[in-house]
Amino acid sequence: MPALTTAILAATLIQTPPTPDLGWMAGYWRDCSNGREVSETWSDSRAGLVVGSVVTVSASGRPSFEASYIVAGPDGLTYFAQPNGAPPTPFVLIDSGTTRAVFSNPENDFPHRILYEREGDTLKARIEGVIEGQARSMEWTFEAAPLNSRCPR
Repeated sequence: MPALTTAILAATLIQTPPTPDLGWMAGYWRDCSNGREVSETWSDSRAGLVVGSVVTVSASGRPSFEASYIVAGPDGLTYFAQPNGAPPTPFVLIDSGTTRAVFSNPENDFPHRILYEREGDTLKARIEGVIEGQARSMEWTFEAAPLNSRCPR
């Protein structure tokens, strides 16, 4: 019986893929385009938990926020988004690289996918989905910035 238990444990360990390192997302990021101010902050991974927050001030001065976190779940690494205090919506990691991550939830109304990619001191974020039968997306290009710095006015 011990040999069978060892074989089952070994098979389980082999089938469990390593958790991708999302340390490249950590930092304070700022997008000052189109008259808006968007800051996105990500922690480093601590015991498998990455925590993020977004503060947006639209061109008209209207504020909004989003809390988010990434943690291993039953379906794999999962991004939970909570825009403006809404209940968390899960997006499961479906693709990743050394500086790229793609999360998906095709059952969500919008977005269906959340994509992040880092190039040097630039973090690109994109959400994609379908609204009323039309493919839609939104993009942000964040630059690394000092913590809590603001866009020039």
